[in-house]
Amino acid sequence: METPQYDVFEEFQTEDVMSYNHAKLTYRLTKSLGQYDELFDILPELEFDLSHGRAKPDVAICLPGKANWLKDIIRPTTPPLIAIEILSPRQALSDLTDKALDVYFPSGVTTVWVIIPQFKQVTVLSPTQQEVFTDGILSDAQTGIELSLTSLFKE
Repeated sequence: METPQYDVFEEFQTEDVMSYNHAKLTYRLTKSLGQYDELFDILPELEFDLSHGRAKPDVAICLPGKANWLKDIIRPTTPPLIAIEILSPRQALSDLTDKALDVYFPSGVTTVWVIIPQFKQVTVLSPTQQEVFTDGILSDAQTGIELSLTSLFKE
């Protein structure tokens, strides 16, 4: 009897390696958003098992939950309010917009922030519109969260 070949690498979807700028932006985002810690859970690099697929935003902003230190949640099923995606150097922009349209929005995420480091730009997507921010304060009407783009993209 012949043993079937099994390629363990087929089981894992690879993601882009995080670059220096990507890591720096993730840190700055979580640090800046930390002021909202009493109102929201700010969760970097957490994979969600959503109704329309799995997704791991760079930063997720969620309604606050209560930590159970004895029984952890590996993949939450409740969608974040905001999913923040940072474009990686070797990633196509369409990868992120497709994820927003095909996974996030149908699963109940209301807003997706797509950050393009090379242009120092944040595009805020909703199911019906998009708005581009390149300076000043990004203000999210749904959550009241404000983010200084000057601080985010400082040299």
